[in-house]
Amino acid sequence: MSLSIGIVGLPNVGKSTLFNALTKKSVPADNYPFCTIDPAIGIVPVPDERLALLSQFSNSKKTIPAVVEFVDIAGLVAGASKGEGLGNQFLAHIRETDAILQVVRIFEDDKIIHVHGKIDPIHDISVINLELILADFETTTKRLQNLSKEIKRGDKNSLKEEALLKKVIAVLENGLFARMVPLDEEEYKIIKQLNLLTMKPFLYGLNKKADPPAPPESAQAGGKNLDETDTARYQELLAYLKENNAQYIVIDAKIEDELKDFEGAEKETFRKELGGKDDGISNLIVGSYSLLGLQTFFTTGEDETRGWTIKKGVTAPEAGTAIHNDFKEKFIRAEVVFWKDLLNAGSYAEARTKGLVRTEGKKYVVKDGDVIEFKI
Repeated sequence: MSLSIGIVGLPNVGKSTLFNALTKKSVPADNYPFCTIDPAIGIVPVPDERLALLSQFSNSKKTIPAVVEFVDIAGLVAGASKGEGLGNQFLAHIRETDAILQVVRIFEDDKIIHVHGKIDPIHDISVINLELILADFETTTKRLQNLSKEIKRGDKNSLKEEALLKKVIAVLENGLFARMVPLDEEEYKIIKQLNLLTMKPFLYGLNKKADPPAPPESAQAGGKNLDETDTARYQELLAYLKENNAQYIVIDAKIEDELKDFEGAEKETFRKELGGKDDGISNLIVGSYSLLGLQTFFTTGEDETRGWTIKKGVTAPEAGTAIHNDFKEKFIRAEVVFWKDLLNAGSYAEARTKGLVRTEGKKYVVKDGDVIEFKI
């Protein structure tokens, strides 16, 4: 399953640096606007301790994680929906993704230029969101115009779409996202065809910039992040995100980029030396995976243990298509055991003896963490 998250934001907020950290791939991250023009794409493994445990359990020769795709899209500016800063090209790249990760700068640094000359996260978010809203407004109004002949003829489907488009346009005119419009199943299918930007799931990455801890005899290092220097403004940002029911994760793109080649205890030691706290990258990947409504099931054996990416709520035959498209049509049954039950049993045979391995049919809805053997 190929699902992607577009990394967007104003120029110089840390998008490409974050992308480098996520993918361990080097793309330009220079200190000037529009450094990134063509989008870079990276396939990122989803951190999952269950995978290693299952691989060890089966003594597998190969271990293959579930993945999510990230796309580094050039910085947007005010007027992007009208073509400013190559905006139309960049908006087209966003349109091709399944979800949006908006990087928002919450640190001060005179050496890193801000396109508006000051750090104001709510304003930055508003600029990006307005451009996405304006782009969707143009898409929906153009579609409405193209339907005019069919509407005049009284075509039923076109009349339904007209009513839906008018509802969406009204919301966009009020500066709100299209996803704020209540939709029934039929309306959702209609509007989905337009691939509107503001219908996509959103995640905000609040990008900090840590300093190494100061020696005891010196003045306290750091003090450049809003949550440290201007807590009132930071709380205002959090209140804004809460009011808009927005998901967010705090990250330090620069530290994560510097740590991208390290693993385990060594990575955590260096993280502390650099002034970092949490593993922001792992939190971000897992959060992005969840944002897309994804979950993982496993297959495990001596040859390979693998995490497979599926949408939440799919049935066993649909889940099987992650392995091969033929599994849906040729599906007979599935042998299912929860990953923890399998490990606790000590062997597949013991899990079966204890009744932990279930035979499920076509209507079974796969759960996150299921270990499945498909019978076709």
